[in-house]
Amino acid sequence: MTSATNLDTDLTPFPDHTQLPESDGTFVKNFQEHPQSIILTDSIKPVLQKRHPDGQYCIGQDSGIYWRITDPPEKGAEAPDWFYVPNVPPLLDGQTRRSYVLWREYISPLIALEFVSGDGTEERDKTPWRGKFWIYEQVIHPAFYGIYEVNKASVEVHHLIDGQYQLLPANERGHYPIHPLGVELGIWQGGYQNMELPWLRWWDLQGNLLLTGEERAEQERQRNERLIAQLRSLGVEPEA
Repeated sequence: MTSATNLDTDLTPFPDHTQLPESDGTFVKNFQEHPQSIILTDSIKPVLQKRHPDGQYCIGQDSGIYWRITDPPEKGAEAPDWFYVPNVPPLLDGQTRRSYVLWREYISPLIALEFVSGDGTEERDKTPWRGKFWIYEQVIHPAFYGIYEVNKASVEVHHLIDGQYQLLPANERGHYPIHPLGVELGIWQGGYQNMELPWLRWWDLQGNLLLTGEERAEQERQRNERLIAQLRSLGVEPEA
């Protein structure tokens, strides 16, 4: 195994995302995780488009963040279930990202989220150099680290302050403000993709739920139907 002390001489330059494995061969733990990632990405897209009119950001969904060089290489990566990195290009040299390589780009995610599939021990593990919590706090440095447990209908959010994670208190709505994004994170009980579950979702800072594209379309359809009904009640037939 290559030691940390001789990396500069053994690997010049360090590998990039095209040279590193994009998977460690594991698979998604359950059928809820993929829809959960979609609902987070879809609903926050309008916020990110306003925040980044140049399109310079990326979102990873169960994608690797490489933080050190190991043998085998994939052991040097953590793969948050969902994360967002500001001010980086969505493509690299015209290629789709295979992973996010810290030693190539330096910018840490603003937020990383883990979806618990076990008892939460793995996501809270502070063992140096091995535990997820330790790696996020000490090396990858997302400003916010969220641990979501669908079976408990709960999320806890940690905020990086002076190099250490502090548990973020919930506000009066039971949500966790992510002020750099102008949003709140919390639990929403409802139906999505034919599953009724406590989903992890975004709200704005006024407490309005951020809708997915499908939800926005349905909201507009219902608004149009109400308008048509109001016009007909007044004896006005809407134009086709």
